[in-house]
Amino acid sequence: MRKQPARTGEREWDVNLDGARVLVAGATGVLGGALTTELAGRGAHPALAGRDPARLARAATAHPGAPTLLFDAYDPASCARAVHGAVAGLGGLDAVVTAFGTVAFGRATEVGDEVAEYLTAVNVLAPAAFFRAALGIMSPGSVIVAFTGVVAERPQPGMADYSASKAALSAWLGAARREARASGIRVLEVRPGHLDTGFADRAVAGTAPAMPPGGDPHQVVGAVADAMEADAELLRTTPDGTPVIERRAR
Repeated sequence: MRKQPARTGEREWDVNLDGARVLVAGATGVLGGALTTELAGRGAHPALAGRDPARLARAATAHPGAPTLLFDAYDPASCARAVHGAVAGLGGLDAVVTAFGTVAFGRATEVGDEVAEYLTAVNVLAPAAFFRAALGIMSPGSVIVAFTGVVAERPQPGMADYSASKAALSAWLGAARREARASGIRVLEVRPGHLDTGFADRAVAGTAPAMPPGGDPHQVVGAVADAMEADAELLRTTPDGTPVIERRAR
């Protein structure tokens, strides 16, 4: 990932995705697939990681030559192996993105302990496993990127355990960010509102409540790529779905 020539008033961490080696975990999903296409369109060299071999093979047809890696979000060791596999396949890593997760709906008294444990494993421990492995090998100027969501800051009724898992990941990122700054590695949190990806229809438990129309995921992934190329730490969306990039996370 090449640094762009610094212009007056710009930070030296501004980078160029052209030539960047990027691992996208969750590349078989709607959001991860759209982001992979966006990054490749900017000249990045992606490695694709996913859980389902057939879906991973289909995703790879759009990116000939890209390494493909299997992982199970319920198995942190497989997440670390995917990072090392991407390093081997790409000759290094400049960015790691986690664009996967799971959701459950129901009142706090109704969602069982097993579902709550599963949400924590997939939404917190698995991304942390990817980043823990990556932070140990990435060079200054690299970036890690994680999707959390607006529920990380505004927990919603009927989504207590899901909200808690995303808030926990956000807290983990905040602490890791402070540690990584000393090494010149940036941590970018993507905290969008509801997006039109069908994610809510694939809940592991419960039924999604009535929701307003979701935002455009393609608009968000374009903004994610912009944020990766800038010295940004947070991307959020306004109530009308407009992406907002912030240099420093709140």
